[in-house]
Amino acid sequence: MIIETPRLILRPFREGDAADVFEYLEEPQVHCFAWMKLNSLEEAKAAVIKRSRDPDYYFAITLRESGKVIGEVFAYPETGEMHAPENSPLDTFSPSAMLNSKYHRQGYAYEAGRAFLDYLFRDKGARRVYIYTDDYNIPSQQLCEKLGMRKEGFFREIFSFVKNPDGTPHYENTYQYAILKKEWLEQQKAIKAEA
Repeated sequence: MIIETPRLILRPFREGDAADVFEYLEEPQVHCFAWMKLNSLEEAKAAVIKRSRDPDYYFAITLRESGKVIGEVFAYPETGEMHAPENSPLDTFSPSAMLNSKYHRQGYAYEAGRAFLDYLFRDKGARRVYIYTDDYNIPSQQLCEKLGMRKEGFFREIFSFVKNPDGTPHYENTYQYAILKKEWLEQQKAIKAEA
């Protein structure tokens, strides 16, 4: 699957993407991606191969003009209910996205995020999409709001991704944002009407 925007192409990962991926995962910018940290180009090559096995849910964010991978976005279907029966519809998604810090503040995150949400709602049967973002990650919160998502909750010390200097878990405060398919489609209709 390939998703195109005016400046970007979201596509499955390829083996040749390892150096670009290593560039932004050598030092992940936010704690929630600490588990994705890569220590070598060899690790990046293995990570890219793993990502390439999920072409419907895991995308490299690439610049249309150069083909450079500047980030990634992924989400997997879930039931949306913690105790849902096994046969419940998989109509809820919780995307994660990361962008190389060299490409921040240029509108790429919004462009990729909007295209990916549209793909989830129109092509993958999403009914609801929700996103967690750390309380200190103001740009991520602003992006969620720009995408038309509403703030649904604030969780104090809910997740731990890194350790404190003394070795104890460092718990993060996290916001949850969400949007429903009907809200997304209505919002896109309004954007087209304004254009």
